[in-house]
Amino acid sequence: MALAHLRRPRPELQELLAASRDALRRVGASAIILGENAKMLTGNEIRRTFLDYFAQNGHRVVRSSSLVPIGDPTLLFTNAGMNQFKDVFLGIEQREYKRAASAQKCVRAGGKHNDLENVGFTNRHHTFFEMLGNFSFGDYFKKDAVAFAWELVTSSAAGRFGLPLDKLYFTVFGGAEIVPGKKLPADEEAAKHWIAVGAPKERVIAVPGLKENFWAMGDTGPCGPCSEIFYDMGAAASDAGHKECKFGCECGRYVEIWNLVFMQFNRDAAGSVTPLPKPSIDTGAGLERMAAVLQGKISNYETDIFRPLIEFASKLSGKAYGAAPESDASLRILADHSRASAFLISDGVMPSNEGRGYVLRKIIRRAVRHGRMLGLERPFLFEMAQQVSQQMREAYPELQESIGRVTGVIRHEEERFAHTIDMGLRRLEEDLAPLLRQKKAQAAAKYPGEKAFRLYDTFGLPLDFITDTLRDQGIAFDASEFDRAMAEQRERARASWKGAHKEVASPAYAKLAETFRTEPDFYYGTSARDCRIEAIITPKGPANELPAGAEGEVVLDRTPFYAESGGQIADTGTLWNNERTLELAEVRGAYYPVTGLVAHRVKAKEALRVGDRVAGEADAARRERNKRNHTATHLMHAALRNILGTHVKQAGSLVAPERLRFDFSHFAAVDPAELNDIEQQVNEHIRQNTAIETDITTLDDALASGALAFFGDRYPEQNVRVVTIPDPGSPRGFYSKELCGGTHVKRAGDIGVFKIAVEQSVASGIRRIEALTGEGALADYQRTKELLAEIAARLHVGEDQVGGALERLAQAQKQAEKQLETAQRKAAVGKLDALLEHKRNVKDVVVLAAQVEGLTREGLRELVDPLRQKMGPGVFVLAAVEDGRVALLSSVTKDLTPRLHAGRIIQSVAKDLGGQGGGRPDLAEAGGKDTSNLKSALDRVYALVEGMLTSSQR
Repeated sequence: MALAHLRRPRPELQELLAASRDALRRVGASAIILGENAKMLTGNEIRRTFLDYFAQNGHRVVRSSSLVPIGDPTLLFTNAGMNQFKDVFLGIEQREYKRAASAQKCVRAGGKHNDLENVGFTNRHHTFFEMLGNFSFGDYFKKDAVAFAWELVTSSAAGRFGLPLDKLYFTVFGGAEIVPGKKLPADEEAAKHWIAVGAPKERVIAVPGLKENFWAMGDTGPCGPCSEIFYDMGAAASDAGHKECKFGCECGRYVEIWNLVFMQFNRDAAGSVTPLPKPSIDTGAGLERMAAVLQGKISNYETDIFRPLIEFASKLSGKAYGAAPESDASLRILADHSRASAFLISDGVMPSNEGRGYVLRKIIRRAVRHGRMLGLERPFLFEMAQQVSQQMREAYPELQESIGRVTGVIRHEEERFAHTIDMGLRRLEEDLAPLLRQKKAQAAAKYPGEKAFRLYDTFGLPLDFITDTLRDQGIAFDASEFDRAMAEQRERARASWKGAHKEVASPAYAKLAETFRTEPDFYYGTSARDCRIEAIITPKGPANELPAGAEGEVVLDRTPFYAESGGQIADTGTLWNNERTLELAEVRGAYYPVTGLVAHRVKAKEALRVGDRVAGEADAARRERNKRNHTATHLMHAALRNILGTHVKQAGSLVAPERLRFDFSHFAAVDPAELNDIEQQVNEHIRQNTAIETDITTLDDALASGALAFFGDRYPEQNVRVVTIPDPGSPRGFYSKELCGGTHVKRAGDIGVFKIAVEQSVASGIRRIEALTGEGALADYQRTKELLAEIAARLHVGEDQVGGALERLAQAQKQAEKQLETAQRKAAVGKLDALLEHKRNVKDVVVLAAQVEGLTREGLRELVDPLRQKMGPGVFVLAAVEDGRVALLSSVTKDLTPRLHAGRIIQSVAKDLGGQGGGRPDLAEAGGKDTSNLKSALDRVYALVEGMLTSSQR
């Protein structure tokens, strides 16, 4: 089947295409939306202006967090600027600043927030976008937030945007019933602040209801009213062609450019709201929308953020932008999806069939499909990703550093998808063959929507391609079945990412963290005296005492216990009295309930009271094993990047006393020679016995010095800890340099020895290595030595001769198995006459279904020709049981294939046995799990064939 069908637009997107066609006609008039005092700024200049303005007003400029939310199970992707500050708003984390500003990478293409199907067909939908925002954590509130936004947007001074006031509208919360019988009043305070800074009263508009101007983090937790700034894009921007519509019309003329959230209340499970003790601010202004306004464009895609990418895609495809709405939509999709793909992969997401990887795969495949519509049959998206890295290098230099890995992943996925499409085409042809026979016999032929959805979802065949093919062949299609399957799939996707609700921090911990931090003594040793118990938390809440025998959590003013973080598990140990004569409690672990506080999970052996002075003692031997494994993890990370390539990026780790585990991005299994090189390189640096260096610096200085940041960790802007393993022979002066808050050995030689135990796959594009150090590695070597000696003794050879002896033994076993199989096959051929006693005539067709004892699947295959010769024209299904599983084979002679299909026969039999399979019309194979149902499944073959023959005669 020709792929020309791939160039036809989806029928359900015709309305969007029509809207695109109208928008295209309006491009020439776009300049009228820009006010004469507004600054014509590039996207990079807008981002820089925003951040510089807030830096001048006392805000800490914070770098964008990853698109993969760290420690937040409620989110599929980072989709708002406030995501990285969620723990601060919830009271779980305390930061050294109260004001922040950021330009945050965001993706909305899966789960609850999914714009994917609209992207390319509207002016302002994107998968990847940037959200500019300013934030106050209990510092300023409505008055200052309004004043900041007003000055930046309307002032014509240098470093401001200078938008005309007659183009702006300001909405505030107009009141709503929050729970039955209880209403929140309109936000008159925000309205007054807008009017006070200079907004005309008639342009400050109260919008009632909870849908538009009220924000909530979740069903419970922080929430509050919003105030939004809208820009009048002019009549030319109206999707409905309105000439004189008023503000509030949703035709596309009035566009929200900035949302100010006033985090004012806390909502409980009953829906009631109470004022927060420290109200906060969270704002968001989409960079792409702001660029459209400041560059005088109706569509975001006409700005300098997208046009270079669109022009590059146009050059690759030979399709001029502006020539036709259909190709224009595809070019916009390529521009948008190249950005999303590049940034997602750079942040550690790999294409897969579930979760984030599934969404990434859908984005790449949608781009490839639209590339084919433009005539791009070869891989191309990886080239566009290179353009993305060049265009975004000022704001996101890390993308350029990882572009080699990014382009490799995208190209591999493009090639894989091309193969998948070919498989889908073959499957469609197989599905259509019987329907075409029905049609030829003047019978009604209808293609099931569920099958179409499988081709769409599993093989990536576009629905319009499937429907166009069916229409060309005159076969009906059940669209309702497809829609139902699509809805079920979307619901499964949403359900899989509802996640656990993230609660506000325990009030006791949050209050304590306002004035207190646990001093970390664990970097200096494993014991500390005279530690004061600052708080005791039980399952019922804060307490002044924890009685003997009870379990709870204890906060100390300083602690020698390492709290679990960064992949390293927590210390365990004991609380003593200061004289170390009485054991007070068993310490079972430690963690950070809020930033800066360490809570110790304890079981009291004597009564503990707030204010008591105690001595803490962590298990020193266990700590040493953790330190060896943690430093070895750093060495192995460096070796992986040296030997496999700098595309290697950490994707998770575990540092425990018994072993270390390290997950990393890599396209293929690490071969034994590479594993040996990695092991050798790590042990070489252990033998060099260099002193481990630890420095405290700023995040920017650390990264500038070459330090690597670990996946899954959050780092403060100041006072980050850098662990360096020096290498005097390296031009950089170090072998490994990483941001790390864990504990480490003093010298590399303290590790002793490093041994890789396991290398395996854990996800698409993600490999895992487990390794041992010190006593654990030695014990593993000793066990291997003992096993080798035992094998040598059993084989009656020396240890150095074990390999040859095993090879000879394996060859002898293969020969014996071959001789046995030959004998079984001869015996089976000799029993063909007995097998044929099971044959029956079904509608004048000879049919045989039987189990053959003692044969493998290969043995069944070798029976095909002799049985066909002895049986003549007909159908047979053979089965054999091997290692508790069923091997199945079906054969249909060529004269019967127009009426019967061996693949469909075997699929039906395999289904009865809990298996699957398929094949050609004349020969097919399958497997099954349920051996107990084999006899009844074979008995049903005769009725199955009779039904197929009856259907073929209609």
